[in-house]
Amino acid sequence: MRLLAAMIIATGLATMGLAKGERAGEFDYYVMALSWSPNWCALEGDARNADQCDPRHDFGWILHGLWPQFERGWPSYCQTNVRNPSRSETGAMSDIMASGGLAWHQWNKHGRCSGKAAQDYFALSREAYGLVQRPDVLRQLQRSVELPAKVVEAAFLEVNPDLTEDMITITCKRNHIQEARICLTKELQFRRCGPDVMRDCRSKRAIFESVR
Repeated sequence: MRLLAAMIIATGLATMGLAKGERAGEFDYYVMALSWSPNWCALEGDARNADQCDPRHDFGWILHGLWPQFERGWPSYCQTNVRNPSRSETGAMSDIMASGGLAWHQWNKHGRCSGKAAQDYFALSREAYGLVQRPDVLRQLQRSVELPAKVVEAAFLEVNPDLTEDMITITCKRNHIQEARICLTKELQFRRCGPDVMRDCRSKRAIFESVR
């Protein structure tokens, strides 16, 4: 009996962050994820012939998404009666999200959980993106480099004086810098991240591709 109870508890903990179908509008704060486009292209986009990676673009930090978050775990695919965005509404986000397809996916998985209409969610996402200065020094690299992930975090802290180390985390994927994740209140003020968000990449030689 005790073994069965332990298994049930362990299963519940393992799936805590992946719950689906919660009620829209019930969450604690936002995580804004900024993805370094050249690294995504090197790892995935080039193989897909993604338009985002076409040489005519010069995407750097794109908005991956604005994610409603609990203090522990996160909601997804929430139940809501608001209408889905039109293709023109998702397409209008491509200047900061690189594609309308990404905008649709983010709405479907995360935006529904905000409790807002799609138009208002995208407007809030754009406002959040505009609040954070992206370090120019990282766009000025002439070639790919290897650097400590902490250097990327330090670059964000330098150009955003109100941001502190416990409000941002840098993630890696296959030893490439992947994202800068910044925690915001519902009113879009910087705030401390929850423990399940603070998973800093510890690589001292993470690859950082230059803007093409």
